[in-house]
Amino acid sequence: MKIENIAPMEIEKRSMEIIGEILGDKKLDTRYEDIIKRCIHTSADFDYADNLYFTEDVEKIIRKAISEGAHIVTDTKMAQSGINKKTIHEFGGEVLCFIGDEDVSKEAEERGVTRSLVSMEKAAKLDKPVIFAIGNAPTALLSIESLVKSGKLNPVAVIAVPVGFVNVVESKERIIDLGIPAIVAKGRKGGSNIAAAIVNALQYGIKR
Repeated sequence: MKIENIAPMEIEKRSMEIIGEILGDKKLDTRYEDIIKRCIHTSADFDYADNLYFTEDVEKIIRKAISEGAHIVTDTKMAQSGINKKTIHEFGGEVLCFIGDEDVSKEAEERGVTRSLVSMEKAAKLDKPVIFAIGNAPTALLSIESLVKSGKLNPVAVIAVPVGFVNVVESKERIIDLGIPAIVAKGRKGGSNIAAAIVNALQYGIKR
């Protein structure tokens, strides 16, 4: 098998070309094509060409919010680390994750709930608009659902892409049923890397 000789700066471009070649005649919605391809690029999983759900204008809503300084809140340090922060910081936003905070850990233990649930409650108290990027914990999505229904949270949008088996599908469907702006990886697939990839694709698409 022949090895391609590609300059380091050209690898991502060539990867996207290969993705396009493999997709062939499959038509992607042009509004979301960059997001879908970045998820495929991150995972080498072409199921993302079919399993990503987008509410109307969600990409515009998120990009506008980022350009106005919204915060991104993740459920894992991995997702937080994977998000390119340069553009977000330039607009005045932060990429936050409360999962390791001592107060979150203590409260979760006292209440007998997950740290992911409590960290979403902490995020609901932020004084800036918040975009949630959830790639691991279904309980984070269930916490968001509860907070929205009780009137304690009005998120800009939720990127709901946890991976796994327990309550994963159900928690994603509940976010869809909420009727709030959302990007959802339907089914069991997802992950912190996918959550970060979606945020990165969205911010790279912001017109200056």
